[in-house]
Amino acid sequence: MRVVVTGTPGTGKTSAVEALEADPAFADSGLEVVHLNDLIESEDLWTERDDERDSLVADLDAIAERIGEIADSSGDSEDLLVESHLAHHLDADRVVVLRCHPEELERRLTERGESEAKAAENAESEALDVILSEAVNAHGVENVYEIETTDRDPDAVADAIRAVVAGEREPSAGDVSYIDYL
Repeated sequence: MRVVVTGTPGTGKTSAVEALEADPAFADSGLEVVHLNDLIESEDLWTERDDERDSLVADLDAIAERIGEIADSSGDSEDLLVESHLAHHLDADRVVVLRCHPEELERRLTERGESEAKAAENAESEALDVILSEAVNAHGVENVYEIETTDRDPDAVADAIRAVVAGEREPSAGDVSYIDYL
């Protein structure tokens, strides 16, 4: 199975997946974890630097090729869990979209050192369901699992991801709304 965990920056993807990896029972899932943002930087899978946003512009074709190589080297091209705000652009059987209320998201991002402008841009994207919409568009509503993270710690979010991986949770795209923020 290929699972991707995606969401607006600040929704808790890395923390939740790290909590999942720390659980010895997760090893039984057979999924190799790929932290895509680290891979993009370490293997230069980007085309340019966006100075205005202080970010790299990812080369999605090179990323897809590299993910395929990682999957092939693990022995089964379906046994991956990929984590990143870009992960929904990759082939996947199940897409987990982490969601966080825009006010909390903005707080998290500024606390970790993001500029106010970048934090506000991400909060607006979250309120507008940008990543959720892209995920549903690319993978279909029947393959998208939305998880609210606003008031949950990484272990609770990891438990929800584990339920998706185990097939114990129904697809749920569209359950979360932050229209009140706008």
